Amino acid sequence: MDPAETNNLTTVVETDEVITSGHTYRSVSDRISDIVLEWPVGMKWAGGLFVALTLLFIFHICLVWILTQGVGVWGINIPVGWGFAITNFVWWIGIGHAGTLISAFLLLMRQQWRTSINRFAEAMTIFAVACAGMFPLLHMGRPWLFYWILPYPDTMGVWPQFRSPLVWDVFAVSTYLTVSLVFWYTGLLPDVATLRDRAKSRTVKIIYGIVSLGWRGSAKHWSRYEMCGLLLAGLSTPLVVSVHTVVSFDFTIALLPGWHSTIFPPYFVAGAIYSGFAMVLTLAIPLRRYYHLEDFVTMKHLDFMAKVMLATGLVVTYSYIMEAFMAFYSGNTFDHYMMINRMTGPYAKVFWTLIFCNLVGPQVLWLRKFRRSPWLLFGVSLVVQTGMWLERFVIIVTSLHRDFLPSSWGMFYPTRWDYMTFLGTLGLFFTLFYLFIRFLPMIAIHELRDLVHKKHEEEEMAATH
Repeated sequence: MDPAETNNLTTVVETDEVITSGHTYRSVSDRISDIVLEWPVGMKWAGGLFVALTLLFIFHICLVWILTQGVGVWGINIPVGWGFAITNFVWWIGIGHAGTLISAFLLLMRQQWRTSINRFAEAMTIFAVACAGMFPLLHMGRPWLFYWILPYPDTMGVWPQFRSPLVWDVFAVSTYLTVSLVFWYTGLLPDVATLRDRAKSRTVKIIYGIVSLGWRGSAKHWSRYEMCGLLLAGLSTPLVVSVHTVVSFDFTIALLPGWHSTIFPPYFVAGAIYSGFAMVLTLAIPLRRYYHLEDFVTMKHLDFMAKVMLATGLVVTYSYIMEAFMAFYSGNTFDHYMMINRMTGPYAKVFWTLIFCNLVGPQVLWLRKFRRSPWLLFGVSLVVQTGMWLERFVIIVTSLHRDFLPSSWGMFYPTRWDYMTFLGTLGLFFTLFYLFIRFLPMIAIHELRDLVHKKHEEEEMAATH
């Protein structure tokens, strides 16, 4: 049976609540677990996975070519030693921030609207960080020597330069990935146990039984689970701020005009959350339509995410204005020229495109009808992601290609290997994401059950009054 035919089996209800009325523990378990255990592999899912695998194959070709020929196949040169690789690194790291913010910070704030989107947002974080980590390793030129930047007891007594922000990146990103992975996997345990108990195949039962680590749903299990979740949330919340702050130090502690700015840490964090929520919307809107999850991922979720994206977009707008203001107000000749060069130089089209994508386009989110229109919201999220990638490109390239001395000026022209490597990491991301939604519950079943219980209590209380 094709997934489109199941439209008659499911009542699609658009609501302003976190979850629609009429659901029970059983209906929640059936709807979400059946996507993994019973939902047929449709042509759309198979086609999407095929496209993702094709891009992943291209990435493998790029890896072989880069490792055999060197990073000179990219468009990097002197003075633009950082090109697409570091642009993509910062962009992918930023995308992962929304998952941590939804999972950890909103959990500590007891925000119920996070429930239906936190699971796949957490998965998005892990996959995005995995894609980001590829680029610094490849940019090293000799990725098999990556362990040189780790502080291990070397017989030669050689240690990494701890005053370098590139070394700080190693600790920040590895910690971020580890904590996010543990947080995501811990939250999966009750739901994987549900899949284990509902599976019909003995092989599937054994696999999910191993993954669930013997979860039985006892009072002791739930007590330790909730305590572990709160501890991991408390540990993850500072990482939202610290990781992209450390990434911004790659630029802000340099003396280069366009990088040497104290506004970069909060500016980068806001931009990361901005692009991260845009990616969550990009994933959530097609998922709720294809799997008929409109009664779980409701209009309230989309509206709140659009508001967060609008708020962080305004912070990014303020950062752009202050960056330009300080470049002219400071009286520094080099900063003044840097800003003029961005606006009128050879990369001016890229600069004004990012201004439109990040500043002008998202202003439609002030209108309620745009926030309540899923596909218009989907289009805005794509525009924001494009603008945030262009922003990282402008920060890196336009600050490097016009150095202090005109004799050292140059231009950066990306090659086909730059584009193919970036598209390849998109293939890696979506391959992992397609496999995730096929074999694991994309929405937290046990958390939705709690919402159903609270909703029933509220309805009973309202009826008695």
